[in-house]
Amino acid sequence: MELEKRQSFIDHLSEFRSCAIKILIAFIVCSLLACNFTGPILAFLTRGVGKLIFTSPQEAFMTNVQIALLVGVFVSLPYITYQIWQFVSEGLKDNEKKYVYISAPISAFLFILGALFGFYVVVPIMMNFFMGFATESLTPMISISKYISFIMTWTFSFAGLFELPLVLVFLTKIGVITPQFLSKNRRIAIVIIFIVAGYLTPPDPISQILMAVPLLVLYELSIIGSRFVYVKKAMV
Repeated sequence: MELEKRQSFIDHLSEFRSCAIKILIAFIVCSLLACNFTGPILAFLTRGVGKLIFTSPQEAFMTNVQIALLVGVFVSLPYITYQIWQFVSEGLKDNEKKYVYISAPISAFLFILGALFGFYVVVPIMMNFFMGFATESLTPMISISKYISFIMTWTFSFAGLFELPLVLVFLTKIGVITPQFLSKNRRIAIVIIFIVAGYLTPPDPISQILMAVPLLVLYELSIIGSRFVYVKKAMV
C-alpha cells in the first residue's frame, strides 16, 4: 500500500514537472516572438502622452523586455490555462469540474472587462489630472519605465476589482456570507465605494462617479449571484 502511494506520488510529481516544462517553453517562445512587436506596442501604450525619457542606459531596454514578457504571458495564457486544467482536473470530482466550467469563463470575462475599463477610462483620467500640475516652471519629464508601471498598476488593479462578484459568490458558497447580509449592508457598501472612488480619482464629481458606478454595478451583480448560489445550495 505504501509502495503504491509512493509510486502515485512520483507519477503525480512527474506529471507536474512535465506540465511546468510545457508552460515554461510556451511562455519563453511567446515572449521571444513578442520581442518583434514591442515597438508598435510601446507606441500604442504611450500614444497621446508626449515625449517620454529614460534616465539610465538600460531603462528603455528593460522596459521593452518587460513588455515582451507581459505579452508573452497573455499570448500563452490559453495554453497555460489548458495545461493547468489538464493537471488539476484529474483530482476533481464531476460537480467540482462543473463549477470550474462555469466560473472560469466568467472570471476571464470580468478580468478583461476590468482591464479595459482601467486602461481606457481610469488611466486617461488619472493622467489628465496629474499632468494638470505642469506649469511654465514645472515641466513633466516622465520616464518610460515609470509610465508603463503606472499603466500596469491601474489596469491590473481594476482587472482584480472586477472579480468582486465571483469572490462574493464564492464566499456565499462556502457559507461565510449570505445574500441577506449583502443586501442589508448595501448602503454601507455604497458609501465605502464612493469613498474609495473619491480617494483614487481627481477631486471632481465626474471622475468619482465614473469610477464608482461600475463598482456599484458589480456589487449588485454580486448580490444576484449570491442569491442564486444560496437558493441552489438550500435546495441540495
